[in-house]
Amino acid sequence: MFQGVEMFGRAVLGFLNFRTIFNALWATQLGIIIGMLPGLTATMGVALLTTLTFSMEANDAILILICMYIGSIYGGSRSAILLNIPGTPANAATTVDGFPLAKAGLAGKAISIATTGSFLGSMIGMLTMALFTPLIGTIALKFQSFEFFWFAIFGIVICGNLTAPKDPLKGWIAGFLGLFVAMIGMEGIHAYVRYSFGSLNLASGIALIPAMVGAFGFAEIISVMRHTRFEVVKTEIHRLFPPLREIFKYRKTIIRSGILGTFIGAVPGVGEDIAAWVSYDLAKRGAKPEEAEKFGKGSIEGLLAAETGNNACVPGAIIPVLTLAVPGSAPAAVLLGAMLIHGVRPGPLIMVEFPSFVYEVTAMTLLATCAMFILGLLMVKSLVKVLLIPRQKLMPVVFTLCVVGSFSLQARLFDVSIMIVFGILGFLLREMDYPMAPLVLGIILGDILDKNLRRALVLSDGSLTPFFTRPICLILFIITLLVIVSRLPISSRIKQAILAKKKGARAA
Repeated sequence: MFQGVEMFGRAVLGFLNFRTIFNALWATQLGIIIGMLPGLTATMGVALLTTLTFSMEANDAILILICMYIGSIYGGSRSAILLNIPGTPANAATTVDGFPLAKAGLAGKAISIATTGSFLGSMIGMLTMALFTPLIGTIALKFQSFEFFWFAIFGIVICGNLTAPKDPLKGWIAGFLGLFVAMIGMEGIHAYVRYSFGSLNLASGIALIPAMVGAFGFAEIISVMRHTRFEVVKTEIHRLFPPLREIFKYRKTIIRSGILGTFIGAVPGVGEDIAAWVSYDLAKRGAKPEEAEKFGKGSIEGLLAAETGNNACVPGAIIPVLTLAVPGSAPAAVLLGAMLIHGVRPGPLIMVEFPSFVYEVTAMTLLATCAMFILGLLMVKSLVKVLLIPRQKLMPVVFTLCVVGSFSLQARLFDVSIMIVFGILGFLLREMDYPMAPLVLGIILGDILDKNLRRALVLSDGSLTPFFTRPICLILFIITLLVIVSRLPISSRIKQAILAKKKGARAA
């Protein structure tokens, strides 16, 4: 433990120089601006910025991407409060109480509350990452190919279940579509070409960054072309520092939302939007009756819970990236790709091969969180003016970045074509209410699932028995099966019948 504290201290001191602090400030500022603009998601920001960091040193590049990630998740609260339009999906829950507060003339107070909640949530997640990532890394060493296969399946199922609550089948279809996309090209063991239809370009597979940029960036451009609605800021902003009494009053909500958000972030592919909604729901359930009535009408506690939960999810999503090489969210998936590009190999051996890297990432998270808090409080008025830019005028710039980002990865026009194809596919899926997160997670986990399934079959001489008899495999299989069964129509009928019987027994 003391060795970990010493390594963390060294990492923090190593980052206390002008270049690192400057990078943290501008990247966080850019992230806040991207998060503020409706349609420019955190995933898009991290994906586009990844293409500009290829020539940088690994630590500088990863610091910039983490700052972009944290800044954009926080920045989405600006438009959510002022326009009732969440800047990112993670801030959808923020609109419920943030916009009513702004309409009541308390926009400055709402923004300061959101800033403080985001800061505290990120700090709770960072402490959890520092304390438990090495422990999880030790446990992950017990994972073999059998466990990683089920972990990939579990990630797809749980992600599809939570990101498409109305119809989980759509989430599962999107996830397994991503798995299929990952199978295109040379497989990783014998280099056998699959599903290329004779195309040399397809033989090398579908690159993650063009597919990601297309699904989140170009798809949003098409969406803006179809839906041109845009609102302007009507509320005057007064910069306020957070009221400490109110923050202390809701300390239990902050701690609960921070821990819950971190845990949800660690679940593969779930993401910050789910963390925000679950934190908001639990805060409403646990509030006093007089406070619960304010939820949806301008509740400080509701706003605080949503922003604490979604920002705590960011460090939580990085934990499985470091320990299992499995992303906890879509932006974390891009961050994982950036780590691999820069020669860092996350996974169970991270504490053996790169023991100091975990604490360096923790120190990067600390710098990004502090930069977010300072910039969030000091630059309210100036940043709000960015919201006045019509999205129709902004989208040509986004399209240019999408094209340049996709092309610069391997200098192939084919990657630009991939970006356009996935943009159209992403738009069509959105129009039919298919979530994007499972699709992206499927592309990431496809290679893991494929390699580990075949390795496991080699180790077991073709027997499927170890997939169900090994303890961790059995646990993952049972959880996955329960998640699927719980969303079947017959399960809801059984629940309704049980509730009806209970009501009848009480009435009797």
